[in-house]
Amino acid sequence: MMSTKAFTLVSAVERELLMGDRERVNIECVECCGRNLYVGTSECFIYHFLLEEKTLPTGTAAFTATKQLHRYLGFKKPVNELRAASALNRLLVLCDNSITLVDMLSLEPVPSGARIKGAIALTLNENPVSGDPFCVEVCIISVKRRTIQVFMVYEDRVQIVREVSTPEQPLAVAVDGHFLCLALTTQYIILNYHTGASQDLFPYCSEEKRPIVKRIGRQEFLLAGPGGLGMFATVAGISQRAPVHWSENVIGAAVCFPYVIALDHEFITVHSMLDQQQKQTLPFKEGHILQDFEGRVIVATSKGVYILVPLPLEKQIQDLLASHRVEEALVLAKGARRNIPKEKFQVMYRRILQQAGFIQFAQLQFLEAKELFRSGQLDVRELISLYPFLLPTCSSFTRSHPPLHEYADLNQLTQGDQEKMAKCKRFLMSYLNEVRSTEVANGYKEDIDTALLKLYAEADHDSLLDLLVTENSCLLTDSAAWLEKHKKYFALGLLYHYNNQDAAAVQLWVDIVNGDIQDSTRADLYEYVVDFLTYSADQELVWKYADWILQKSEEVGVQVFTKRPLDEQQSSFKPDDILTCLQKYPTALVKYLEHLVIDKRLQKEEYHTHLAVLYLDEVLQHRPDTSGKGAGVSETQAKLRRLLQKSDLYRVHFLLERVQGAGLPMESAILHGKLEEHGKALHILVHELRDFSGAKDYCLWRSEDRDAPYRQRLFHTLLAMYLSSGPSAPELAVAAVDLLNQHATEFDAAQVLQLLPGTWSVQLLCPFLMGAMRDSIHTRRTTQVALGLAKSENLIYKYDKMKLKGSSVWLSDKKLCQMCQNPFCEPVFVRYPNGGLVHTHCAASRHTNPSSPSPGART
Repeated sequence: MMSTKAFTLVSAVERELLMGDRERVNIECVECCGRNLYVGTSECFIYHFLLEEKTLPTGTAAFTATKQLHRYLGFKKPVNELRAASALNRLLVLCDNSITLVDMLSLEPVPSGARIKGAIALTLNENPVSGDPFCVEVCIISVKRRTIQVFMVYEDRVQIVREVSTPEQPLAVAVDGHFLCLALTTQYIILNYHTGASQDLFPYCSEEKRPIVKRIGRQEFLLAGPGGLGMFATVAGISQRAPVHWSENVIGAAVCFPYVIALDHEFITVHSMLDQQQKQTLPFKEGHILQDFEGRVIVATSKGVYILVPLPLEKQIQDLLASHRVEEALVLAKGARRNIPKEKFQVMYRRILQQAGFIQFAQLQFLEAKELFRSGQLDVRELISLYPFLLPTCSSFTRSHPPLHEYADLNQLTQGDQEKMAKCKRFLMSYLNEVRSTEVANGYKEDIDTALLKLYAEADHDSLLDLLVTENSCLLTDSAAWLEKHKKYFALGLLYHYNNQDAAAVQLWVDIVNGDIQDSTRADLYEYVVDFLTYSADQELVWKYADWILQKSEEVGVQVFTKRPLDEQQSSFKPDDILTCLQKYPTALVKYLEHLVIDKRLQKEEYHTHLAVLYLDEVLQHRPDTSGKGAGVSETQAKLRRLLQKSDLYRVHFLLERVQGAGLPMESAILHGKLEEHGKALHILVHELRDFSGAKDYCLWRSEDRDAPYRQRLFHTLLAMYLSSGPSAPELAVAAVDLLNQHATEFDAAQVLQLLPGTWSVQLLCPFLMGAMRDSIHTRRTTQVALGLAKSENLIYKYDKMKLKGSSVWLSDKKLCQMCQNPFCEPVFVRYPNGGLVHTHCAASRHTNPSSPSPGART
């Protein structure tokens, strides 16, 4: 275990000051109360010294002892123990099995001669139960076998309050409240002298080693256990701390939190109560006294008195951190909480955590470092400043003083090792990404986001784009220069866009697409630019680059106008302006007109006619070509026919003039249909195209949303056209039979039978006749049902009318109109179902003025 310098040993009373030339005088006991130091000797003398503490230029402590006086007690026996009772200004002196009360300053015995006789050892109760401020509680081991006595000691008298018997002869005792911790002949026990209850702790052999019983805090004791263990025990008989492993030959122990100090014949050892490790060893021969007095630890040989001066905990912690002993430093720092004011401790502890974090960081222990940085609330700029050029040039940050670490920058920390440097950068990326949205970033968001952008750009990290398209605080000047340095031009465009510089962003992206600068971030950058401009509210910017995007691809480029919200199109981007722009781009022009007419369904004749003309021009352009029946022409022709059928807004006569003579019979038929020239249309379909299915579809199309007679006339016209050719055109006869059999309900059967040739058999027209009969029967039955319902309703009304006529109505000049509240002047009135009577003119006015008061439904 590496050593820690927790204490320094400083001389307090030199041998010459105490005994001069008398070689045979030995120190038997010491007591310290404030600045007063008392020494008891083997020749029955008590010496009183005044201690003065000074701090040397080196930072170490030094003590000067000034002798005040000495007093001979006259027993010719050594002074065994001294205990100061500062509240009474008394010193309790154990000598020759007798405890004498003497004045702390004059060392004179009290005039009353009060003393306690028959005492082998004594201890003061530092947690007294009496509550009397003018007395102290003293516990002694009596010369009577197996007896402990408790006394109340006043300024000039003593009073025994309790005598307690023990199972074995007690050898050492400590007291806390009503609890006695006793070292008996073979074991340690806890004894409650108030209740008599006892609790065995653990055995030991008093013949082999000297027992130690030391009160170290409220209801807690330190004991010398078997196997060289320093054991902790509470008054409940349990141990709340792990034992410390000290020497087998320990003769004294003391506690100076957070350390346990033990003395044997050659060394003073220091153990931590926090992690039970031995921290320091001080050579100290012939020592036989070790005691702590209100935080001051005194050791003594038979010839001199010394003080163990603790180094400040902060100094100890810094020494541990300097040795990279992070865990020990943190344990010690946590343990120091009880000895340091709360606010000061919090500041100190946060700094220690930050220092520990940098130590772990330097050792590439990133998980541990991150947790320490978080717990220590590290100003993240301290970490960023280790990385050259990551902090913005305008940052006002200066490193903490004194510094939290010993490194100038990352190069020194990694000693130029590129692999380590890459690991450190990956850690910083991860850490900054985690803290940028937490309280840690408050006030430093610009520094954090700018540093993160630089790291992402340098590492070619995918998260660079995510950072720039979400809310961020990247500083434009620093970030732009860095992105340009690393040729991240697409990302630079995103940065410009985030800072409301869309023109610069688009120009940069256009340069990439044109090949003027190289950046392979997005293979679909052209489509991205189109999409960007589509949703851009900057009208001037869109018009500026409209020609460029249309020249690259008319089909994709036109989306700048077609995908734009309609309200924006109609306000900022008017269709007429866009059509003017698209005159040079025929494909885009068609796409945009399709968008207006088909997608947005704008009801404007100009757009519908224009689109139809463009379709027609393309169809006519490809007709002479041998590839006229190819997929492109047929698709356009299908679009033209769909438009001609669905739209009612184009100029029919204008298009019909263009179509006539152009070899487009189907289109001509559709246009004739729009003009209600059904005979011409059906003639084209039947006689020119021989498209019987098309003729049937024509009848269905033109009669859509029209009444039944209109549809019936269309189908009769088509049937008449089929039958007019006579036997010379058998295919028309077949078409007529199919039409009748498939659409029997569309015909008036009586008229059809008069038109049919007499040579046609019933079997041939069986489906038609069955359908016609079924439709006729269905019509007759539904008519009968409707007639029955109407008669029933009429009967109900007649019944209601008879009921109303069956009751008489009394009318007098005292009866008032329910609407105007005036009397009736003539026997003419209107009666409502609820029995209310009103003037005829009032009822009429209510009918013309619905807001007038209503007495009920009129009858």
